[in-house]
Amino acid sequence: MHVQIVQGRARDPAGLRDAADHWHRELAPGSRGWLGTTAGVTDDGDFIWLTRFKSSWAAHRNEKRRDQREWWASTSELIEGEPTVHESTDVELFGAGGSDAAEFVQLIQTRVRDREALRPFWTDEEGKAMAEARPDTIGGLFIVHPDGGCTIAVYFTTEEDARDGERRPMPPDLKAWRDEEMTHYEGEATFYDLHRPWLFSPP
Repeated sequence: MHVQIVQGRARDPAGLRDAADHWHRELAPGSRGWLGTTAGVTDDGDFIWLTRFKSSWAAHRNEKRRDQREWWASTSELIEGEPTVHESTDVELFGAGGSDAAEFVQLIQTRVRDREALRPFWTDEEGKAMAEARPDTIGGLFIVHPDGGCTIAVYFTTEEDARDGERRPMPPDLKAWRDEEMTHYEGEATFYDLHRPWLFSPP
């Protein structure tokens, strides 16, 4: 899987939503290898566009399409300054992965201290344990950027369910597992809450 993440300050949130709808309606049908898009604007005005492709080849082929270049030229004008772009093939899914059934999506960005040490924390077994403790979590993606940063995209049933889940104490063994995982990141994490996520996927 290849993931592209574009983010920046929204100059025109409504215009960005219209642009997203236009992309899904007019450009998505011709985007071979496209798996889905999660996008939106936070309450603070941060715009996020996360797109999943089957491969890097599919992602880069999409970028070269004339209608894609024209769409991006007009859409980028709705963002303040130059947006930040992350691309990665170091992607691990947990639960159902990216899900259009989510009513709330949270993206967490931080830096990885030890990539190899983190691999055991993203196994199917650990994912099942988390799903049992947090049924509000549908699934998500763990994305490591080439520069050592990472994005964790978590898809929740609803925001109310997610907040309730945060307040419930974890089972002791799961808490110990999560605490150990946290030692393999560094720096402060930044949270982006999409209260009304724009979710698109192929038919």
